[in-house]
Amino acid sequence: MKLAFRRAVWLPPLLSFAGLSLVLELGLGLAETPSYLMPRPSEVFLALYVHGAELTRAILRTTLAASAGLLASTLLGVVAAILLSSNDWMRRAFYPYAVFFQTVPIIAIAPLLVIWFGYGLKTIIAVSFIVSVFPIIANTLSGLLSTDPALRDLFRLHRASGLTTLVKLRIPGAVPRFLTGLRIASGLAVIGAIVGEFVADDYRDGGGIGTLVMVSIKELKTDKVFAAVLMASLLGLVFFALINLISRLTLRYWHIAETRE
Repeated sequence: MKLAFRRAVWLPPLLSFAGLSLVLELGLGLAETPSYLMPRPSEVFLALYVHGAELTRAILRTTLAASAGLLASTLLGVVAAILLSSNDWMRRAFYPYAVFFQTVPIIAIAPLLVIWFGYGLKTIIAVSFIVSVFPIIANTLSGLLSTDPALRDLFRLHRASGLTTLVKLRIPGAVPRFLTGLRIASGLAVIGAIVGEFVADDYRDGGGIGTLVMVSIKELKTDKVFAAVLMASLLGLVFFALINLISRLTLRYWHIAETRE
């Protein structure tokens, strides 16, 4: 049963990917498109093999930056959401700043971070954090504020303290929305790390995947660019799959109904 479910989940996208790759391979070959404009899928897969070691080093560095940025945004985002949900005045005073940071283009902030923190991993992590923190704050705050009024009255009837209500009612009730924000933030953390590498990488050990993309573009190695982009996409999918796994394991205990299809 589980094997059939896994096939139902993974087989359609794999077949569509194989079909699209075949169409592109034949179409680009018939059109005689130059490789520097659009490489064939076979050339991209060959680049993955030839530059495998270099791509692996780069993706590991990007993974480190994205993971650190996501971890920081998760911890600080949850704390910020709890603080904002505890006081109406505080929420009205400070929540607009969170929205403001989300609306400012990160590519405009990144050079300032270089001035403040210098080139290197710290700045890349900071960019990843800034990009990914808002979905966690917004979704967690929404979950904390949407507690069932009847349950709040029940806790008040039993004279539960504010801390008890927070720990035993509001936080468990906010878990599904927090996980939704975490899913969004996981992809944004990868994007933020790559954008940070575009601006602030110090090229140590060849740099991250974003640096590899920039260098490959300047060298007109388009097949290598596509291979690097494919690796970055796979990293985002791995992050998303891990968050989905955490979500299923968590919601199985907190909200069993949430795990049903």
